[in-house]
Amino acid sequence: QAYLSYSNIAALTHLARKSGWDITRTLDNVKIWTHEEGAVLSLKVEMQVKVPSDVAFSLLSDFRLRQRWDRHFLTCEVLQAVSEEEKIYHVTAPPTTGHKPRDFVILVSQRQPCRPQEPYTVAVRSVTLRAVPPSPEFCRSEILCAGFQIHSNSSSSCTVCYFNQVTSGVMPYLAANLTGSSKSIEDTALQCIKFLE
Repeated sequence: QAYLSYSNIAALTHLARKSGWDITRTLDNVKIWTHEEGAVLSLKVEMQVKVPSDVAFSLLSDFRLRQRWDRHFLTCEVLQAVSEEEKIYHVTAPPTTGHKPRDFVILVSQRQPCRPQEPYTVAVRSVTLRAVPPSPEFCRSEILCAGFQIHSNSSSSCTVCYFNQVTSGVMPYLAANLTGSSKSIEDTALQCIKFLE
């Protein structure tokens, strides 16, 4: 379990540090970037938020609050509180056209910065849990690596970066047509900012 938590944080940190991100969209307080490497498409959404970084961290690390701003989350329940910094959740997501609703079993690991210049981190990855086998009602999907890095800008503002390594199983509509769905990503980012502020 400790290894899983460590590798969860490490994978997100590694993704965030990659070079070669291409900016695809810029709004006043949202920027969307993509990174392609083989069959893996990674997404980065940067949001400027007028709340302190610790407040954003506390709100974004509790995934039960995510339905308030992310319409891709239908339900979210805690299956297991592994530690104060680690929880396993079961998430259901609405169906895309012609498909069953999706579900995920995810480990969410959160870390506060060790040094002032480091970000707050909330890392997400799929795990298997014997207690929750795949159900015929849902299409069990996998998150390779996703999460948030929250950088403090001042005592009352921060930059929230959302990352997701996208495979066709995670977001079929996104992988199929990134430009068409940038509007959906923008809308979700704006809802996230509104929720945090």
